[in-house]
Amino acid sequence: MGTPASSARCPVQEQRARWERKRACTARELLETERRYQEQLGLVATYFLGILKAKGTLRPPERQALFGPWERIYDASQELLPYLEEGHWGQGLESFCSHLELYTQFAANAETSRTTLQRQLKKNKRFQRFLRLQEGRPEFGGLQLQDLLPLPLQRLQQYENLVVALAENTGPNSPDHQQLTRAAQLVSETAQRVHAIGQEQKNNQHLRRVQALLSGRQAKGLTSGRWFLRQGWLLVVPPRGEPRPRMFFLFSDVLLMAKPRSPLHLLQSGTFACQALYPLAQGQLCRVFGHSGGPCGGLLSQSEGLEEFYKSQNPGYLRLRVRAMNTKESSSVLN
Repeated sequence: MGTPASSARCPVQEQRARWERKRACTARELLETERRYQEQLGLVATYFLGILKAKGTLRPPERQALFGPWERIYDASQELLPYLEEGHWGQGLESFCSHLELYTQFAANAETSRTTLQRQLKKNKRFQRFLRLQEGRPEFGGLQLQDLLPLPLQRLQQYENLVVALAENTGPNSPDHQQLTRAAQLVSETAQRVHAIGQEQKNNQHLRRVQALLSGRQAKGLTSGRWFLRQGWLLVVPPRGEPRPRMFFLFSDVLLMAKPRSPLHLLQSGTFACQALYPLAQGQLCRVFGHSGGPCGGLLSQSEGLEEFYKSQNPGYLRLRVRAMNTKESSSVLN
C-alpha cells in the first residue's frame, strides 16, 4: 500500500498532462476542420472555377479578379492535409507557411472580387444562369458563391487560433516545438497584415460612400489619407434665428459640416452640400456640461480652427450637443 507522498501526483506531471490533452484536442480540431476546408475549396474549384474555364462564361481577367489565387490556396491545403493526417504537425505547418503570402494576396483582392461579382450579376445574364445552376447543387447546402468567397480569410483566422494553441501546448522538449513556434508566429503576422488590409478596404468604402453624398469644393479629396470615424446630425445655433440641422462627418483629421439638400431636388435629393471643414489639429473641444448619453445630450465648445464658421471673420466657438442618429429625441446641439 503506497504512502500519501508516493500516491500524490506531481504538479509538474499534472500540468504536462493538461498540456497534452489540450494539444491532442487542438490537433484533432485542426485536422477535422482542414478536411472540411479542403472539401469546400475543392467544390468551388470544381463547380465554379473549372466549369467557368471550360465554358468560357467569364474571360480570364474576370475569373482572376473574382477568385484571386483560389486554386493555389487549394493546392496548399492539399499539401498540408497529409502531414496532419500522419501527425507531422510541426513539419507540415512549417512547410505550409511558405504559402501564407497567398492569403495576403487573397485579402488584397477581396474588394475587387466583390465588385466583380456584383458587376457580373448585374450585366452578365449567362453568368447569372450559371450561378443559379451551380448554387442549386446539393453539395453546397444552400450556400451562395458570395458566402463561399470569404472562406480563405475565415480559415486564416482559424489557423491563427489553432496553430498558436498547438504551439502553446507543446512542451519545449518536443521535437516539433520550434517548428510549431515559428509557424504560430508567421501565421499570426499574416493574420495581422490581412486584418489591416480589411480595415483599409472598409475605410475606403466609407470614404467613397461619404464622397458620393457630398458636393462642393471643400468636399473634394476625401478618399486619400484619412480615416472615417462616424457621422451624425447636429443642430447649429446661429447668432440669430432658429437652430438648423446639419450633418457632421468626423474623420481622423477633420470635422466636416454639410447642409442637407431639399428632398424635392430632382437630381440630388438625399445628398449634402459641404459647408465647412474644421481641422482637428487646429481646434480644441471642451465639454461645458452634460454628456451625449443623457436625455438632452451634452453641451460642447469647440474652437473653429482655420475654417470660419458661417464665413465669420471673428474668432468664435462652435457649441455642439450631439444627437443620436438612431433616435427621434435630440441628444446634441451646435452653437
